Amino acid sequence: GEDVKPFTPEKTKEIVMSLQQPAVFCNMAGDWPALHWNVKYLSAVLEGRTIQFRLGLKMVDLVPQFETSCSYVEATLEEFLAWSCGQPSCLSGPFSCYDYSKYWAYADYKYIARIFEDKPEIFQDVKWSDFGFPGRSGKESTLWIGSEGANTPCHLDSYGCNLVLQVQGRKRWHLFPPGDTSFLYPTRIPYEESSIFSKVNIANPDLKRFPEFRNSTAHVVTLSPGQVLLVPRHWWHYVESIDPVTVSINSWIELDADHEARVEEAITRMLVCAIKSAENPSDGDLWLNPTEVEATSHEINLQYLNKAVSAYLKCQETSVSGQARSSSAGAERRTNASCKRKRREVGCEPEGCTLLTQERDFPTPKAEELQEIPFGPHLIQVLPLSHKTNVMGAVAVESDSRDLHENEGEHFGKLHCKRKRLLMSNDCETAAHQMDSDCSPCTPQTALSTNDLLDCLVNPRVISLVAQLLLERTRV
Repeated sequence: GEDVKPFTPEKTKEIVMSLQQPAVFCNMAGDWPALHWNVKYLSAVLEGRTIQFRLGLKMVDLVPQFETSCSYVEATLEEFLAWSCGQPSCLSGPFSCYDYSKYWAYADYKYIARIFEDKPEIFQDVKWSDFGFPGRSGKESTLWIGSEGANTPCHLDSYGCNLVLQVQGRKRWHLFPPGDTSFLYPTRIPYEESSIFSKVNIANPDLKRFPEFRNSTAHVVTLSPGQVLLVPRHWWHYVESIDPVTVSINSWIELDADHEARVEEAITRMLVCAIKSAENPSDGDLWLNPTEVEATSHEINLQYLNKAVSAYLKCQETSVSGQARSSSAGAERRTNASCKRKRREVGCEPEGCTLLTQERDFPTPKAEELQEIPFGPHLIQVLPLSHKTNVMGAVAVESDSRDLHENEGEHFGKLHCKRKRLLMSNDCETAAHQMDSDCSPCTPQTALSTNDLLDCLVNPRVISLVAQLLLERTRV
């Protein structure tokens, strides 16, 4: 009576490791116990334990609502559920200052290994082994719980590719290919290891300030419960909850390319920390994302860079010697790449960085050995908005007032400055809504700031070139 999956674990991993565009797996997780993880169930499991929620305004502004401009509360899932349902008991609880009609709440990036550390049996409810990664369970996964409107600013992940299981409610994903990076105006402020943010508010793009965004190609899909989304390496994504309550589970799959990415991230950390700390040492929390905790010293950053370079070179030596390496690690062999964010929170310090280990069960297939991707009812490709949606296997996308490239005239009408500042203000309280308050029709061009310089220095293309030069130097 066991459910028959449309793809074997071997075939599924082959698809995940080779597919370079987003796609949705259907009918692969229907028997996972994790599909019962709605907020009511999780509330009972946590037995009154509080978790941190990030709160943002539902009002759509021209500026992305970064985590540095959000509020935070500690609350139980029971209190969150009552608030999202508008129950009177919330008038005196942790959400009492936040009107549900005006705010959204997001418990994001919650590592399952930490919040359920006293209930390890629950890890087995998440079965990534069906996707060809034996030993990977909830312990290597992250939990996301949000209310309607909760969102993650548009960004790309430096490490790995991403598998996302939708459990409760629906989320709308806006995805952009790696080739669109320059159109999305990348920035490292707020700084967070492994996340490169976009300065564009995808929900309400400022096309006068960011005209190149017109050239971007959005792939949009609404993910429903039971579906699993594949986000390939370096694809940009903006995610928003569109139902009253949403629950998702994801896992970042390590890739061999992460070794070089860690070198690039170490270089970026050195530059950002050195320059921003020198500019205003006492205000590190205003340019650091809350996930980073603190600015690390130059000595620590240099040590991290050297360890990243050593790991990369060791990986190259292993490759030359012909030994097989895996793009996945089991539960007892977690790598630094497993901890995409909040590296210090889960104990993945630079010195804990290890090489990807061998996975004998499902070796990574070579490109020439891959068969044609079997798109169809069980694997749906996420097509660009401009494509017809009546093609077999295409995800139907929704168009409303929030979709991309709409209402351009309205956006232009809100702007008065000939040239706006390109980066977030250092004043945390005014960053989200008063970023350009110093501009007026007669204001001359804004003087270059530290952030303007950093935008150039740590641009992904520049960092990639620096990393290559640095690695060449170590080989001499």
